[in-house]
Amino acid sequence: MGIDECEWCNLTAKDKQWLLYETVFWDIYLADKQDYVGRCILVLKRHCDSFMHLEDDEWQDLKFVIDITEKIMREVLGAELCNWSCLMNDFYKKSNPNPHLHIHMRPRYRKPVQLGQKLFYDSEFGHHYDNQKQVQISAEEMEIVFGKLRAAFDKL
Repeated sequence: MGIDECEWCNLTAKDKQWLLYETVFWDIYLADKQDYVGRCILVLKRHCDSFMHLEDDEWQDLKFVIDITEKIMREVLGAELCNWSCLMNDFYKKSNPNPHLHIHMRPRYRKPVQLGQKLFYDSEFGHHYDNQKQVQISAEEMEIVFGKLRAAFDKL
């Protein structure tokens, strides 16, 4: 399997509508599943299957991307901390795995997040995130989150 069969290497224009920020090596997307308000996915721009195959400049850039993402989540949405995960398990459910390095970031909130007139609560705060948690926000609320985050990233 190669790049042609990789979903991350072949994102559609619809997928790319949620691009918040890009660096030389990484893209930051607002995740389409907003089980935690502001959940993002960091995607390495080149096809790479593991952290052990990252180049030094990609590691350095990842440090920058993590720093700015956490800072923006705290300032814009009031996140207390961020949970980071890179599990890659779904790739290996296939008979011919073709992993592409990406990292999930879930902002975590001690206090409720307000979007318009609605409050969103992180009922698992202080505990492991719930991998089966249902999407919390509507399409309109997702647009609000995207707009706020994109504006903050655009100021960098």
